[in-house]
Amino acid sequence: MLYLITGATGYIGSLLAQRLIDEGEQVIALVRNEAKARAMLPKEAALVAADLTDSGTMAALDLSFDYLVHCAAVTASLEMRNHPVEVGQSLVNATQNVLELARRAKPRSMVYVSSMEVYGSLDCSDGHRAGEAEAGAGQVDILAARSCYPLGKRMAENICAAYAGEYGLPVKIARLAQTFGRGVLPGDNRVFAQFARAAVRGEDIVLHTEGRSVGNYCDIDDVLEGLLTILAKAKDGEAYNVVNEASTMSIRELAELAAEVLSEGRSRVVVDIPKDNRYGYAADTGLRLSGDKLRALGWQPERSIREMFLALGESLK
Repeated sequence: MLYLITGATGYIGSLLAQRLIDEGEQVIALVRNEAKARAMLPKEAALVAADLTDSGTMAALDLSFDYLVHCAAVTASLEMRNHPVEVGQSLVNATQNVLELARRAKPRSMVYVSSMEVYGSLDCSDGHRAGEAEAGAGQVDILAARSCYPLGKRMAENICAAYAGEYGLPVKIARLAQTFGRGVLPGDNRVFAQFARAAVRGEDIVLHTEGRSVGNYCDIDDVLEGLLTILAKAKDGEAYNVVNEASTMSIRELAELAAEVLSEGRSRVVVDIPKDNRYGYAADTGLRLSGDKLRALGWQPERSIREMFLALGESLK
């Protein structure tokens, strides 16, 4: 089978490409930087260079493929804070351009990789687990520039549902928990990577918030299996959470676990909160995701968050 992957130089896209090629599948990587892609992807991957946000360039592409996984997206919080216009536009415009490409190619199935941030500030402090139908219940501040990401993801999901409903496009949505483990890219600056790097060096882990926000996590290999399960078995136009419920914890707990697992007792967790949100972190949330819907398709996460940190630590070393 032939798979088209966007965002194939990102963390998830690159490891998905590697897994598929290892399993004997053919992969086309739709990338912005061909030289970067060639340096990091298996030589068996066919490369097509294109700016996903350029409607003219995308409309001129003539590609055939059986499956499509749209991974491409900005993931750095500082980019969301400093360039909210570009981030919001890229999420929406790129997704519609990719959907148009899929509409022409008529693949067997397609997955749009979304985010748990679409749930907004949904409070699950009573132990409730949020299912996919509750994505509209959580508040997102529409006047906050940082909201370009969750609102852009919401709009992109809506466009996917519209294409499924109006054109019969077999597109599904994967709402990913924070994903890490082996192979995290060197430039990744999300909090789990910051915590792990500090712990491996034996330095204190510095929190720039109180760390009360609840995070939902899942191992990279469990996520890859989840994406392929959704691609093969999920219903068109529907969303599925990809989360290991056993790995839900506060940011503070995550930092303490990183120090325990990776620092050999050398690192402490300290709090240093700036007066402004210079790091671009999302607002605190008490979100706890449910993975019931995806597990009903036969998927089951296998790796604990402790194992995720051990794998991440080995990659950093």
